[in-house]
Amino acid sequence: MSAHQVLDAAGRPRSPAAMPGHHAGRIPPNKGRRYPADPPTIDEIVAVMRQAGDGRHGWRMRGLIVVLWHAGLRIHEALTLTETDLNERRGSLLIRHGKGDRRREVGMDPWAWSVLNRWTADRAALPPGPLFCVIDGPTRGRAWAATAARAELRHLAAQAGVRRRFAPHQLRHAHVPMQRCVLRDPPRSTGGCALLRLAIVLLRFAAGSQGVGACIVPNKNGGAVCRTFTGTRHRTSLPGHPASGSTRPRRPTPARWPTGA
Repeated sequence: MSAHQVLDAAGRPRSPAAMPGHHAGRIPPNKGRRYPADPPTIDEIVAVMRQAGDGRHGWRMRGLIVVLWHAGLRIHEALTLTETDLNERRGSLLIRHGKGDRRREVGMDPWAWSVLNRWTADRAALPPGPLFCVIDGPTRGRAWAATAARAELRHLAAQAGVRRRFAPHQLRHAHVPMQRCVLRDPPRSTGGCALLRLAIVLLRFAAGSQGVGACIVPNKNGGAVCRTFTGTRHRTSLPGHPASGSTRPRRPTPARWPTGA
């Protein structure tokens, strides 16, 4: 072994490809390629989760899948979660450093929490650290690398017979159609619609003091549209608002983002 050879945290020699400047001047093999969204179907995602198995490694992968799929997180947001960022009572996950280093809070339905709880029970036996961490070896308890998570997800998809690109961000794309299904079919939805209504109610009362409110208005297609109200006159006419003395209400204006077709 060379005297100048660099070792990693586990005491193993580092690969030259991991050293700075190793790929300098090389053209990336995926340069110019464009990957369409092409989200996987529910059957394909469930097949990958079953392929992961019931061991600790399997529940870690299942927990990562439901966080990416049902909460719509990016891979770096999911891998930087800690146990204190989870609030099952409120059904929310706290993202401390999202895209653009922005902080936000996202919701997740009860079924996803039931899957994630199987991993958090095993995570309690490991050293404190990130929620999705290394399980075995001298680096147990430390952050799970995104490269390793992507590779394991890709191998599980191939073993499950998924004949398409199966990347972590594909699960985030699959989160959007799931939200649309929740809004277009409220009676059969369990968690997503309730979380959406709760978010709108909180927005209505929290932003009421700033002269901004919101509500969900059904449309003729069986879906729903979020409408916002601005101005102090209409603010006092919101149902349940502590202020009184309402005058003539203004016509609601559509929000920038429609929640239903």
